[in-house]
Amino acid sequence: MSGSTPFYQKHHCHYDRGYRSKGLESAVSQYQSSSSSYAARRSSSRASASAALSTSSGHVVALHERTTPIPCSYTRLSSSYSGLEESRLSPMPKRAKPTYLAMDKENQIIGYVVPIFRGSQEYASGFSDTEEARVKESAGYMARRNLFTSGLEMERTEQTSRKVSMRESAERISLSKRIYENEEHHKRMNKDSLMHAPEFVIKPRSHTVWEKQCVRLHCTVSGWPDPRVVWYKNNVTIDPMAHPGKYKLESSYNVHSLEINRCDFDDTAQYRVSAMNSKGELSSFASIVVKRFKGEVEEALPMPRHGLISEYGITFDTHIVDGFGVSFGREGETMSLGATVIISPNLARYQPEVQWYRDDVLLQPSKWCHMHWSGDKATLTLTHLNKEDEGLYTLRITTKSKYETYSAYVFVRDADAEVEGAPGAPLDVKCQDANKDYVIVTWKQPAVDGGSSILGYFVDRCEVGTTHWSQCNDTPIKFARFPVTGLVEGRSYTFRVRAVNKSGMSRPSRVSEVVAAMDPADRARMRGTSAPWTGQIIVTEEEPAEGVVPGKPKELEVTEATKNYVVLSWKPPGERGHEGIMYYVEKCVSGTDSWQRVNTEIPVKSPRFALFDLAEGKAYSFRVRCCNSAGVGEPSEATEATTVGDKLDIPSAPGRVVPTRNTDTSVVVSWEASRDAKELVGYYIEASIVGSNKFEPCNNKPVKGTRFICHGLVTGESYVFRVKALNAAGLSECSQESEAIEVKAAIASPTPPYGISVLECVRDSMVLAWKQPTFIGGADITGYFVDYREVINGVPGTWHEANVKAVSDRAYRVSDLKENRKYQFQVRAANMAGVGIPSLPSGTFVCEEWTIAVPGPPHDLQVTEVRANTLVLLYKPPVYQGRDPVNGFYIDIKEADAEEEAWRGVNEKAVLTNYMKIKILKEGETYVFRVRAQNKAGVGKASEPTEPVLAETKPGTTEIVVDVDDDGVISMNFACSKLTPDSKFVWSKNYEEITDDTRITVATSGEKSKATFNMLAEDDIGIYSCAVTHTDGACSSYTLSAEELKKLLELSHDHKFPIIPLKTELAVELQEKGRIRFWLQAEKISANGKIEYVFNDNSLSQGEKYKMNFNKDTGVIEMIMESLLPEDEGTFTFQLQDGKATNQSSLVLIGDVFKGLQKESAFMRKEWHRKQGPHFVEYLSYEVTPECCVILKCKVGNIKKETVALWYKDGREVKGDEKLTFTEGVLKLEIAQISKKDAGVYEIVLKDDRGQDTSTLNLTEQGFRDLMNEVFSNIANSSTALKIQSTDEGIRLYSFVSYYNEALQVTWHHKDSAIAFTDRIKSGVVGEQLWLQITEPTEKDKGKYAIEFHDGKGGLKRTVELSGQAFDDAYAEFQRLKAAAIAERNRARVAGGLPDVVTIQELKALNLTCNISGEPLPEVVWLKNEREIVSDGHYVMKLEAGKYASFTITTVNTTDSGKYSILVKNKYGTESADFTVSVFSPDSKK
Repeated sequence: MSGSTPFYQKHHCHYDRGYRSKGLESAVSQYQSSSSSYAARRSSSRASASAALSTSSGHVVALHERTTPIPCSYTRLSSSYSGLEESRLSPMPKRAKPTYLAMDKENQIIGYVVPIFRGSQEYASGFSDTEEARVKESAGYMARRNLFTSGLEMERTEQTSRKVSMRESAERISLSKRIYENEEHHKRMNKDSLMHAPEFVIKPRSHTVWEKQCVRLHCTVSGWPDPRVVWYKNNVTIDPMAHPGKYKLESSYNVHSLEINRCDFDDTAQYRVSAMNSKGELSSFASIVVKRFKGEVEEALPMPRHGLISEYGITFDTHIVDGFGVSFGREGETMSLGATVIISPNLARYQPEVQWYRDDVLLQPSKWCHMHWSGDKATLTLTHLNKEDEGLYTLRITTKSKYETYSAYVFVRDADAEVEGAPGAPLDVKCQDANKDYVIVTWKQPAVDGGSSILGYFVDRCEVGTTHWSQCNDTPIKFARFPVTGLVEGRSYTFRVRAVNKSGMSRPSRVSEVVAAMDPADRARMRGTSAPWTGQIIVTEEEPAEGVVPGKPKELEVTEATKNYVVLSWKPPGERGHEGIMYYVEKCVSGTDSWQRVNTEIPVKSPRFALFDLAEGKAYSFRVRCCNSAGVGEPSEATEATTVGDKLDIPSAPGRVVPTRNTDTSVVVSWEASRDAKELVGYYIEASIVGSNKFEPCNNKPVKGTRFICHGLVTGESYVFRVKALNAAGLSECSQESEAIEVKAAIASPTPPYGISVLECVRDSMVLAWKQPTFIGGADITGYFVDYREVINGVPGTWHEANVKAVSDRAYRVSDLKENRKYQFQVRAANMAGVGIPSLPSGTFVCEEWTIAVPGPPHDLQVTEVRANTLVLLYKPPVYQGRDPVNGFYIDIKEADAEEEAWRGVNEKAVLTNYMKIKILKEGETYVFRVRAQNKAGVGKASEPTEPVLAETKPGTTEIVVDVDDDGVISMNFACSKLTPDSKFVWSKNYEEITDDTRITVATSGEKSKATFNMLAEDDIGIYSCAVTHTDGACSSYTLSAEELKKLLELSHDHKFPIIPLKTELAVELQEKGRIRFWLQAEKISANGKIEYVFNDNSLSQGEKYKMNFNKDTGVIEMIMESLLPEDEGTFTFQLQDGKATNQSSLVLIGDVFKGLQKESAFMRKEWHRKQGPHFVEYLSYEVTPECCVILKCKVGNIKKETVALWYKDGREVKGDEKLTFTEGVLKLEIAQISKKDAGVYEIVLKDDRGQDTSTLNLTEQGFRDLMNEVFSNIANSSTALKIQSTDEGIRLYSFVSYYNEALQVTWHHKDSAIAFTDRIKSGVVGEQLWLQITEPTEKDKGKYAIEFHDGKGGLKRTVELSGQAFDDAYAEFQRLKAAAIAERNRARVAGGLPDVVTIQELKALNLTCNISGEPLPEVVWLKNEREIVSDGHYVMKLEAGKYASFTITTVNTTDSGKYSILVKNKYGTESADFTVSVFSPDSKK
């Protein structure tokens, strides 16, 4: 169910429903508990209270749940008891206090009752419509304010009627509550108990702690007003901002604490806490003593306990690694800060407490900052940077054992101005003293003014739930505080501020927190318990009580006065009745009695008011009147005369500014605070590079201390600093500039060495080795000091100095020891800043002589030249050699996180040098290395491993560059851009520093160093390296081998005696018109280069015959001659000179070479003249088409309409204009079917008035044969594959061509041999078919057959395989066709001789004869009308010679008319012939 919505936000859709329902679950129980707590106090007044109650009828309206509820609030009590009595004894008719709770039959609260007041006519008399509405609004507001109470008593009574029961119960609870509150109010208002000096309830106590522990002092202070608590160290105020991360001050519920992080000796002091208020001041003291573990008591005393002890018996060890550094951002950007946290032991479900702080203020998740914990990494994301986000960020990881912190500063620069020259945006916009229609907006001025002073600021407001910003002030105000009036009560607002100068407006600031326009008392009650929400609001209607004219406002004062406005503040009167009141403000110019009402139209609802438009410099008095529906009260007491003007002065300029070195990119700046500064906000620090006169802000958020670390400076540059103070009135003048300071790391003593090991041991001495400190303090280590002590029965003795004078090596022999005694050692490093603290004591070593045969461990391992896949390992030989000298070294490698068993060798064969380049690394892996020495006896103990090394090429890594200058001087050059002021370049040969300058001279300038070989020779062969001290391992090496030495010497010689390099030697070429061009191209020649042209040792000069040209951009040098004459035969030379570099190139033109060039030049000149008229671009040629058509063609140019083309063959003009074409400059003559008659000489003449040109093509003899060969080639290419065809005579092979020419020569092959044609095997041509006939094929005819086309070149063959199944199928088909042919040839036939129709006269004789054939002899049968005729005397049929058949009718009569047939047949077939006989009589014919 929805919770109760505050009335001031009941129309605002932005209100969080989750927030509205927080107090609902336990509200009923709170009412019941409140009832029991007031029962005793209520018993004495129950009788009088019940007598005062009466019942009045009302109208009840039930609202749905969706209606916005109105919260509970109490009527404001009078400020004095007399005021309450006056209200009781007033002549108003006594009425019962109306109830505002609706209950059911079981007296359970089911809703709220909202009264609807009906004003009587006489009650509103004398008011205008507007005033009447205002009075009704005021009365309604008073009713709403008195709706509900907090902690109502629930009293069940017997119910006579629902309405009476609810009213009586609520009124009894309300009255008893008012009586109790009145009593408590007067107790609190008792001056004696209210105002008292500070008092320490619990005082801070002294502590003794170990170094690097944390300590907390805390105390509890009482007093009224709340005391201001200040902590002091040796009477010096403690400022946490001046020591970020060191001190932490907290105050909560009168408990004040001072936490000192990681105590050191300097924290041993007397600490004082001072509490002060208007009634007095009181101090309390406590001491802190910080103790350090000393060697003498280290083992005797118990170890200190670090942190808290877990109730589970587990001590967590926390480390913050990969932390965030000093960060720089810009407004509007997103920034993430993160650190990896290692907690051991690692428990899967254990979650530490992760907190982020900014300037020691705990950050909470919001839309501006998101926090994330992934189990091993803490991340803070600032989603939209603003200058408010600048500050010291601290990550605090708290476990059950202890906590770890990590801090770094975040700087936020201004975003680019929308208008060039505009100032930066203001920051820290906050709302103070919020009331019903009034709020004071404050902010801080920006550090950047855009180059011109800020004219003022504009304040904008935006109602929550809208996006519209409205400007609150018409003219810019310079004061960083502004009262905003005219707010609508009950609504929420956000504010922002913009700065303006003469260039324009800045970007707006970050918006303020949301503030509600409401009475502060209502706001305070809103934080308390509200009545339970039951889902209903019940509205009643009842008559209002008669109003009381309010009294005088009290304690009127001017709280703030500037030249732009004056702010008044007062307290409401005690006599004001039960309804709300409003105020009228009046002003009076000092010295007059004329009072003028300021807010004539709208009364003020808040006891605050800001007056604008006052005359600056004039004095005014002010007074206030109260009003309500009953009328306007008497004015308050007038204020004293107040002169309009700024009461807060701009602070004075800060004092002396002192910069101090910090790191290579930061400087610590401290200054003297501004004197007599009021309401100081903080300071801005500015820096400028010496000589630039341009100051840039170091911080964009004011700092309150007098010490600040300025980051982001350029290493090696010199800076000056100045400071400005600011308060609400503005920024002070700049302090005086500090002295210039160069940015470089401050020098400190080095950290302790570590890794102490023994290299050799004899009876009375031991040789120790150790590793260099991880931090050398910003200066070279000047030496080491070794201490030793004897350990007897496990108890260490006193430390003794082993060396008085510092040793420079990281190995030292400690003498005067006692044999078989145990010793511990410690080492201290020293630099110019002093001697550092000693290392941790080493392990316990026994002083006894080593007798082992193998050598001891190598020592002083150093890793250099680290790259992604390689590095160089340096080491020193063991001090203890063993029985025999060391004769080699073995290098071992393993991954840093691998087990001991993972050690593996790098080299299989021992190396003799004290260095080795390792080339087996994988990029991104971390490795450790160790070295073992060997002698004849074997391999000795391994050295201590190196520190883990990451295989990577760091950004900005450079290599040694070998250079040979113009004088042939050879040098090695190395550059490093990450130098520090103390960095030095160290050159080495074979990794031993070069101290002798007889072979090499070293010169260093700025970021570059050069090592020059004095006289490069074989003695210089070796590995050269250069390392830069005080850097992150900047180094490189160069190997000078014998081959490299030879190359460098050759290059040096070329540089000493330079020649001008040529891309091309002197050459000659012919140009248009037959011109002769001599040219060469130099690879590199300057503009000052000179050229001399020589012919046969005679210098040539520019003239008509010789044209010289030298293109200095391309290096092309040329000389042009129009023609070559006989006297030009000889040697041409170009001689070049550029400074001291020279070169020359010659070209010899004599004999046949000269004559050929002269002839070609003449030809090209002739050709050029030819092309001035119509000419042939391409001369006459022929083309054979796929259809074997020959086309003669040529391409012409420079033609016009009048140009004529004539074709000739053998001197005779070709007739055949229909075949002549002239398209796109191409002339063609087509020969469709070429034959020998087409052989001849073809010529084409092209002419017009500009001249003529002739082209000839010889197509005779060889030319014609070449043409025909191309024709034959086309014919061959068009041939189809050989196919097999069976005939009645045998088998035929054939191929088709697209065109056949009788001159085509073909050869048939059988089994790769040419076929000799016989009567049985023949070839021939039929149309476009070429065939080979095999008659009566036999087994011998099987095999591969081919036809070869001859084209004068390689020819073309088409083959077919006539064997196997192909032969069998063809032979079977041949037999079938042969049989069919025989049958066809021998079957019976009637060859002819018989007519179709025979007409004969009667009585005549008819004799018909025909030829027959057939083998065997056919049988002959004659038919008449399809009936066989038998030979008799009338019909005579004969067969003579076996081939002549005759048919005779001796005497023809009419009966002989009819259809006759002869039928011949034998075993191969039958054939017949028909004829018709028509007999006529002579009479019928007549």
